[in-house]
Amino acid sequence: MDRKILQSLFELAVERAQPALAVERHLPEAPKGRTIVIGAGKASAQMARAFEKAWPHDIHAGLVVTRYGYAETCERIEIVEAAHPVPDAAGFEAAKRLKALVGGLTADDLVVALISGGGSALLPAPAEGLTLEDEREVNRALLASGAPIGVMNLIRNQFSTVKGGRLAALAAPARVATLVVSDVPGDDPALVASGPTISLAGTRAEARKFAALYRLELPEAVKQVLAGEDNLAPRSDDPRFVGNSVVTIASAALSLSAAADDARRRGISAAILSDSIEGEAKDVALVHAAIAKEIAQRNQPFAKPVVLLSGGETTVTLRGKGRGGRNGEFLLSLAIALDGVAGVTAMAGDTDGIDGSEDNAGAFVDGTSAQRMRTAGVDPLAALANNDAYGAFEAIGDLFVTGPTGTNVNDFRAILIR
Repeated sequence: MDRKILQSLFELAVERAQPALAVERHLPEAPKGRTIVIGAGKASAQMARAFEKAWPHDIHAGLVVTRYGYAETCERIEIVEAAHPVPDAAGFEAAKRLKALVGGLTADDLVVALISGGGSALLPAPAEGLTLEDEREVNRALLASGAPIGVMNLIRNQFSTVKGGRLAALAAPARVATLVVSDVPGDDPALVASGPTISLAGTRAEARKFAALYRLELPEAVKQVLAGEDNLAPRSDDPRFVGNSVVTIASAALSLSAAADDARRRGISAAILSDSIEGEAKDVALVHAAIAKEIAQRNQPFAKPVVLLSGGETTVTLRGKGRGGRNGEFLLSLAIALDGVAGVTAMAGDTDGIDGSEDNAGAFVDGTSAQRMRTAGVDPLAALANNDAYGAFEAIGDLFVTGPTGTNVNDFRAILIR
């Protein structure tokens, strides 16, 4: 019963973040000239379909790139698929085509940019002197580093010809209206997909500092670029951005609020811990577990029954060679911390339906999970050390599989304490 409740809260959070209604509520003013639609991200194909249906005017041209398996059928906007989280040649070609598409526009034209999480990997556009393989290696190093999303984007920005507002600069003097489905802690739109149409601050000196801090193993050509002079992205006060607009149409904050309201309608108190939690997934789990145990054992700081909700984007520093994403890592650590604790049921999942690179959104946990893993022949501590959350939850049949959801507002975590 409790698992069904948590699954229902997840589904409601995902529904609140669906682009169909959100796009319709935030249509930009029609231009005197042409309308060009561009986009990138896991939810951008759904955003394109929604925009196409809601936009009552002509669409001169459109091109949106999304992850493999996430495409939607559109009549006036071309949808192409590419790889995520490590870029591929399809994304490389799509980025070149997008740059060409926004070239040669006039002040009477409008570029509608449909941006969602995942767009950074889907638009590889390496700077002069670098190759697609260089950008792939940078992405691999960042994904394994445990660095927060802000740091990842600052570093990625140094090697791109589209990130950090550079794509919008290419579209000038056309007006650019950006609609964002946010998947980043704090909902800073410049961090979503590394902000191809939004200025993103950061210098090479800062990037070098973080590359050293997180011990990134970078290709030699990338090191040479990083050691060179700044190639700064356009500033937010760049005259080419005058008249541009940015609207966040869906976010973790809105989704968590919808889930909390639904829980209260069920007679369960709800506490939103934060919509912008970052940090190592296994450590974030320990904090959540401590709060849950305090409630289960002492009925404080929240009275039972209560569901604890949180969002954001945790990270995983890769140490082993197992399978699973950051939500699985969070849940496996949570299962170990809650071993033997009664009255607590939890789930976590990526709202895009894919946790990392496997086929699950997340998994379920309760006080019996760790023991059931041991009975199934899986040592949960060893699995955590090997980053093999997927294998551990697969062994006990507790994976949560949804398939692609059509949106992406990052992690959703819910812990129900009776």
